Amino acid sequence: MNGAGGEHDADDSEADYDLDAGPDPATYAASRAEPIDPVDPVYAVGIGPGNLEYLTPRGERAIREADVVVGFETVVEFVADLTDADLLTCGYRDESEALERFAERVAAGDRATAVLMGDPNHSGYQFVGKVQNAVEGYTEDTDVDAHERSKVADRAVRVIPGISSLQVAASRARTPMEDTRFVTLHKSGDVTDDLATLVEAVGERHLLVLPRPFDWMPGDVADRLLESGASADLDALVFERLTHEDEAITRTSLGELAVHAGGTGREDSPFSDLSVLVVRAG
Repeated sequence: MNGAGGEHDADDSEADYDLDAGPDPATYAASRAEPIDPVDPVYAVGIGPGNLEYLTPRGERAIREADVVVGFETVVEFVADLTDADLLTCGYRDESEALERFAERVAAGDRATAVLMGDPNHSGYQFVGKVQNAVEGYTEDTDVDAHERSKVADRAVRVIPGISSLQVAASRARTPMEDTRFVTLHKSGDVTDDLATLVEAVGERHLLVLPRPFDWMPGDVADRLLESGASADLDALVFERLTHEDEAITRTSLGELAVHAGGTGREDSPFSDLSVLVVRAG
């Protein structure tokens, strides 16, 4: 998910992850610009929406040349055949342990790459922040000697953007990004402000939304927008598993979509956890 692994990761339930347990990793990741010319960087690669035809050549090279790759199991499995690297897979419950092992490998001088679904710049900064924090935090360990500490300090995390399912959805819905308001609900924590952003823009701008399984799915978002006074006749499109062989597109209205509101389990929504919602402007 956005939350800790990128655009869409359906690994463990994100409800078990307590974002309030520490500083927001996404805020940490965005707290400063990348170094202009980092030495032997650690890469955070967006692998695209799950179809390897959408993996960029630069991202593929960072994965292929790595000695160690870390990511959610549902992401790593997409790229496992592209590299001979050691693969460190995790879910929400054990990601800190996986990232600690990853940071140890960085300190040992290994070429290191973290992988995320889609594009890290679209709903992936929580995981980028965790990778960055693990790598930088490793230098604060009292058991790490000065030589290892200096080696890690020089290795900044560099993001290699990927093609996002959001870009694919915007293309299919013909909603130019400059006329669109994008909001991700696919993250841990409170989304009140994000929903308010959608309410403010609905009808005036196209909406591009990453739902959150399974409490803020497309039907739930539609219901909230209707409650705010949005027209039930607005065109709504739900894109599922974009670029995959079983890709599906539902074309409906905001009013008809709201029928599917309610519930917090997989069985409560007819839509996949790999969904993107588009609501076209009136």
